[in-house]
Amino acid sequence: MSTEVKTTCPYCGVGCGVIASVDGAGKVSVRGDPDHPANFGRLCSKGSALAETLDLDGRALYPEIKGHRTSWNTALEMVAQTFQQTATEHGPDSVAFYVSGQLLTEDYYVANKLMKGFIGSANIDTNSRLCMASSVAGHRRAFGADTVPGIYEDLELADLVVLVGSNMGWCHPVLYQRLAAAKAVRPGLKVVVIDPRRTATSDIADLHLSVRPDGDVALFNGLLAHLVQHNAIDQSYIAAHTHGFAEAFAEADMSMADLIEATGLPAMQIRQFFHLFLTTEKTVTCYSQGVNQSSVGSDKVNAIINCHLATGRIGRPGMGPFSLTGQPNAMGGREVGGLANMLAAHMAIENPDHREKVQRFWQSPVISDKAGLKAVDMFEAVADGRIKALWIMSTNPVVSMPDADRVKAAIEACPFVVVSDILKDTDTARLADVLLPATGWGEKSGTVTNSERRISRQRPFVTAPGEARPDWWQLAEVGRRMGFDKAFDYTSPGEIFAEHAALSAFENDDERDFDIGAYAAIDEDDYDSLRPFQWPQQLGKPSGETRFFADGHFYHADRRARFIATPANPPARTSLDFPLILNTGRVRDHWHTMTRTGKSARLSAHIAEPFAEIHPTDAAQYRIADADLVEFSAENGARVIVRALLTERQSRGSVFVPMHWTGENSSLGRIDALVPSITDPVSGQPALKHVPVAMKRYAAKAYGFAVSVAKPANLDAAYWVIAKADGGWRTELGFEQDNIDWEAWARHAFAIPADVEVTGYADARSCDTRLAFFAGQHFLGALFVAASPVAVSRNWLVGQLREQQAETAKRYALIAGRPSADRPDPGAIVCSCFSVGVNQITGAVRQGCSTVEAVGTTLSAGTNCGSCRSEIRRIIDACHILAAE
Repeated sequence: MSTEVKTTCPYCGVGCGVIASVDGAGKVSVRGDPDHPANFGRLCSKGSALAETLDLDGRALYPEIKGHRTSWNTALEMVAQTFQQTATEHGPDSVAFYVSGQLLTEDYYVANKLMKGFIGSANIDTNSRLCMASSVAGHRRAFGADTVPGIYEDLELADLVVLVGSNMGWCHPVLYQRLAAAKAVRPGLKVVVIDPRRTATSDIADLHLSVRPDGDVALFNGLLAHLVQHNAIDQSYIAAHTHGFAEAFAEADMSMADLIEATGLPAMQIRQFFHLFLTTEKTVTCYSQGVNQSSVGSDKVNAIINCHLATGRIGRPGMGPFSLTGQPNAMGGREVGGLANMLAAHMAIENPDHREKVQRFWQSPVISDKAGLKAVDMFEAVADGRIKALWIMSTNPVVSMPDADRVKAAIEACPFVVVSDILKDTDTARLADVLLPATGWGEKSGTVTNSERRISRQRPFVTAPGEARPDWWQLAEVGRRMGFDKAFDYTSPGEIFAEHAALSAFENDDERDFDIGAYAAIDEDDYDSLRPFQWPQQLGKPSGETRFFADGHFYHADRRARFIATPANPPARTSLDFPLILNTGRVRDHWHTMTRTGKSARLSAHIAEPFAEIHPTDAAQYRIADADLVEFSAENGARVIVRALLTERQSRGSVFVPMHWTGENSSLGRIDALVPSITDPVSGQPALKHVPVAMKRYAAKAYGFAVSVAKPANLDAAYWVIAKADGGWRTELGFEQDNIDWEAWARHAFAIPADVEVTGYADARSCDTRLAFFAGQHFLGALFVAASPVAVSRNWLVGQLREQQAETAKRYALIAGRPSADRPDPGAIVCSCFSVGVNQITGAVRQGCSTVEAVGTTLSAGTNCGSCRSEIRRIIDACHILAAE
């Protein structure tokens, strides 16, 4: 018998509704929830592949101490006693929690309550610090609260949408498709993309501004000055509802020459953008990591908000500043005070009245009276010994934190480290003194809040494996063992949600923006059936009835918003030794450190190894060819090796490298090892998109590519990257020697027994080696080695791992590394949803498919999540150019 459960996607901040179906045999399938107001049934490639990530490979299934299995009671007693003893002997600030936007709101609430109200320290911070902290700081400075005024409907109601530092097409694909659909039916809707790179999102743009890294403050300061000079500000709104305009304008007033220098943009493009903003009342400005992940991120946010306040374009349909959240529950974490400088329910830790209220509500013995250490500072304190006990939950800081090698060394040296995670062998989990197995998506029960303040349920539809337990349960058990039985006597996440809702309304009286007190008395049945709702909302009424700031009511004590003066001084970090600017970020089909998406062969088919986007002119200067290996180094001595991808969509002087690859799946792909611990002074958010680096071609003596049924291990190579494939694994290789016994190397790396047959050849002089291994008729794997990057049909070879038989003709093709004429090669995967390759799309174009829609009709490519549509469009254009020549 089949069952269906409505839940929420665990990836980005769009917060898409998902329907999970489990058939009688326990097989899970997923589809979009057509009734969920965030996505109306659409899912991106990652969401569509969720069912492929639910296997138990690598799962943490029982508690461990020092790598040895133990009981929950023993593990929890050790955690409680060690944290309590450490706090007693060295003070509460000697312990810390580092948590995650992957936690559910109920998990977050209990963690924050335990640390701030019972241990008595504010040393709880989150990987959301790396994501949206500058937005929080900007909102609090401007509005008096961390209020996101925008909702998704605004994108469809606007006449101008400005996307700043947001590759929405890849990072928020479903929201991007909503915008694209609106633009298709309303040709007058204009889109401006402000980004140093020409990303997939730029393909929808009427204007793309390739702004200099961190030139955004100057650009929006210039816009503010332009609005003033052309009498386009709303003086009555400014007078009635704001303070600080004169100071902000004084800082913003700059000459066109200075503006060109600061932004790197031509005057014509600057004037075109200013004219669009000036003449279009219904304007939404969306911003994401390109704004936030900066040493001047908070000023970027406020420079944007200043322009909306000056024109009164806020709190009304189709207009306003709109922060697009990176993680599925970064917003929920902010609601419960999961950041080190906040209290629960959007209350301020620096406000004595707020501290007293929270302590009285919790009936806690203490309340932290000052901000705790933010993420970068927290790991610095771990490194220098101030923090002696650390609990890391649902995140992988050894990969994702800046100066990642130093973070790894700090965790290794910390006297006591607890890790709660679903996997046991992440770069971080393997450093744990105590490993606690957590429940994952599909097993968890709780709520998340998306970018438009919409709270949705995540519901379990499969049984938690082994002894895995929810994070809230682990935290509550530790709280009880520390002597706080009554405060942590929870039996369900519904009880925690009700308490969280009650605190949001506690002595609020419209003093604070966050108030879901209507749900304070919710019972288990209503919690189980809770439908998505958007705050502010009254229980039982449709969401979206109230827009924040529609009446000019803000949350500073005087109810006025604040203009913030934002100095426009883009930092200059490059030097003769480190002349290039590194920008890090996401790719379309992977998520964070790939602990989930790395399990899906389909998602790895599009991009299977870390790469560097390099402008061809820069590449020529360094004698780097397309597909070469490239080594990057930074001032901290770290080095990374990735594949070169030459493209004119990248700005000269800058490179882009994705942040997903770890020590588990690559030899030297942890890009955040190069990133220094430079942070925004207000938000504490690290500057992950403006890193000075040096670049050179990595001259390997030999290059390799392999496919294997067995997961590779003991890879004795300077460069290696492994990725899941359908039926096995694919591996990219680079060697510092070429005089290797390749057959022996392959048998060792891919666990191929000595008695298994090998077919192929090896030419020692040319380094050209092609070996295929067979157990009878069964294909076990192949290794290809060459003196230059290996040229074989990779996706065709990967596809052969699924084949059970390898007849003689097939063996010749396997050794050749390409299919015979009657078995066309699909080429590199473009559409992950339907596994459609570039060669298939090119063939369809040659047969007359001249539009993206026509290709979709023929091949289905681009008809699901749509995030590959821009890539399909570029292939069509390239084919037409070649045909014309």
